Amino acid sequence: MTSSVSDNKFHFSFWRLTLFYVVIFITFTVLLSRLVTLQVIEGETWTDQAVENFTRAISVPASRGIIYDRNGYILARNDASYNVVIVPANLPDDDADIQRIYREVSAITGVPVNSGTLEEAKLFAECVEGPGITQLVELGDSLAPYSAVKVKCNVSQDVARLVSERTMDWPGVSIEIEPMRDYPTGSLTANVVGFLGPIPANLEDEYRNLGFVPRRDKVGYSGVELSLQDVLSGRNGRRVVQVDVAGKEIRNIQAPVSAIPGSNIVLTIDTRLQAAAEAALLGEINFWNTYFGEVRISSGVVIAINPQNGEILAMVTYPTYENNRMARFIPAYYYEQLSQDPRHPLLNNAISGEYPPGSVFKLSTANGALNEGVVTINQVIDTPGQLVLTEKFSPSDPGLERPFVDWIYDDNPDGFGQLTFKYCIAYSSNVCFYKLGGGTASLAQGNREEIPEGLNIQPLYEYARALGYAQPSGIELPGEGNGLIPSPQWKRINKGENWSTGDTYIASVGQGYVLATPLQVIMSGATMANDGKLMQPTIVHEIIDENSKVVEKWFNSEDFTITNAPTDLDVSYQISPSIPNLKWDITETPVIKDYDCEGGYCEETGEYKTVDPFVVRSIQEGMRLAVTDSQGTLYKIFSDFPVAVAGKTGTAEYCDDVALANNRCQYGAWPTHSWTLAYAPYEDPEVVIAAFLYNGGEGASVAGPVVGLVMDAYFEIKSIDIARGVEGN
Repeated sequence: MTSSVSDNKFHFSFWRLTLFYVVIFITFTVLLSRLVTLQVIEGETWTDQAVENFTRAISVPASRGIIYDRNGYILARNDASYNVVIVPANLPDDDADIQRIYREVSAITGVPVNSGTLEEAKLFAECVEGPGITQLVELGDSLAPYSAVKVKCNVSQDVARLVSERTMDWPGVSIEIEPMRDYPTGSLTANVVGFLGPIPANLEDEYRNLGFVPRRDKVGYSGVELSLQDVLSGRNGRRVVQVDVAGKEIRNIQAPVSAIPGSNIVLTIDTRLQAAAEAALLGEINFWNTYFGEVRISSGVVIAINPQNGEILAMVTYPTYENNRMARFIPAYYYEQLSQDPRHPLLNNAISGEYPPGSVFKLSTANGALNEGVVTINQVIDTPGQLVLTEKFSPSDPGLERPFVDWIYDDNPDGFGQLTFKYCIAYSSNVCFYKLGGGTASLAQGNREEIPEGLNIQPLYEYARALGYAQPSGIELPGEGNGLIPSPQWKRINKGENWSTGDTYIASVGQGYVLATPLQVIMSGATMANDGKLMQPTIVHEIIDENSKVVEKWFNSEDFTITNAPTDLDVSYQISPSIPNLKWDITETPVIKDYDCEGGYCEETGEYKTVDPFVVRSIQEGMRLAVTDSQGTLYKIFSDFPVAVAGKTGTAEYCDDVALANNRCQYGAWPTHSWTLAYAPYEDPEVVIAAFLYNGGEGASVAGPVVGLVMDAYFEIKSIDIARGVEGN
């Protein structure tokens, strides 16, 4: 009995032993597989995460390039901005000492010791007033105790000096120097230079891939600050350091990569001429607004260009904005004020504004009419004060009689009488150009065989485009407008109507649906002044790298790509070193599509043509007569000018949203824009100047004096430079 009990005491079932070993095997298998997964399969991932726990990549900001005018005057530079900062981990251990430091810092900076709560401090961005010093430091201590907390930003040099002198008594407190963009010329060149702003949220990934740091680095928002961002920004440096658990830097793990500063840019602008142009424009606007006792002229543009190389010497738009107010941050109220202004001061209206060009557009019609044989140089054209056209929109349309008057009609209903081609230009006769553009076959009265066909709209488009209209120029500035030269197809699509001879009449004098930017207008004048050579307009004179060497750069006008070599010569051109870039020569390059027109219908021939040099010379002579003939539109302004001048004026009727809102679009009495275009010296042109004044009225009376003053300033500046022994550049 005893033996039986003893045997059972040491007996256990075999299945239990088996289960025990199975559990152990499974456990070790799971552990082993987990180890293999962590150390072999996912080893690299976990190693990277471990490294990230004690390493930190720090981006070292690159200094932005400086922008100069052609004479070395600074237009944009980097100025020092001083911030009072506190590193929480470096503060004393004693709370009493900390509070003493807070009180003394508060007395100097004006930031309260306590204001709000820690939770409220989380809602404020850096440098925004609201939280107190205690709340700011507590928040920074909870996030990264070894990172500097900005207590007060952009303090004066006096405050920065006081804080620096007390750093021995204030452990943890110091001055951080942060670069800030400064624009010495301010609003004078804001439309060209532009301003900086924070990286937009929708572009953060793109800029991060380029090495930028969102919410720290700033990028261009307008002007050359935007279009030449790649040149100016440089390349940020990089440091990889070891940090402890609190974020304190211990040592460099990799060799630091130095930041590459941005290149400097020398613009073609002459600040002296820019200031003279602005003064002339504002003086004329203020004079007429005072004369009428109301804001009659609300905006304007002045551009000066060298026709031989395309360099922009001055580009003034009014109204503009103060880009220094955008230097640290973009004030919401100021930006909203500018955005809601119907005059669009944030836009560079010299390249973005699209307006009917009026009679300055007649240079296109003149080119086409004489080159196509619509008129001969000595043919006498009858120019009464009014034409009556039987306007038809289809062959079966009986038509309606519509009067077309000359600009002189109110003063002289008989018009200019008998004129030849050059005098049509000099006197700017609308009736003459109606006939040249649309012909006389549809007249209700008068000689229908005088110029039966006219140029027609399709060839007119081609000749206008050859002078720079209906396309962006590709200048190194953002936001350029296309302009518009209408066609029968365009009108059917956009207006739901057929084209008529009346539409051609109106387009021939730069009215109706025709739109152009001031830059396109001056390009057309520069092409004529330069014997038919259309030069690429440019705002960049040269680019200088960090070693003070002029570097070769090309500009892609489609997407602002900067390259070291041409990628597509149709859209790219060299901007540094400065060289004249010829787009085409209308007397040599066949850029004008040929049409066979008969009975008002034009069909492409598939060939291209050039303009006879004789045509260009004849138009130049007509523009010169505008100055020398007593009835010329520019006689009163330039007849006594010491340098030979030639030019063209323009008065363009318009009816836009602003005019409609003021009930000013009255048939027969529409408001008018004022244009004038002139170049000098006549025999060897070196400057072309164009002025546009919105709702300015007659071109010769309003825009003309502006051009006269700027022309005078140009030659005065030139004489000063010669006297100083400074060669023109």
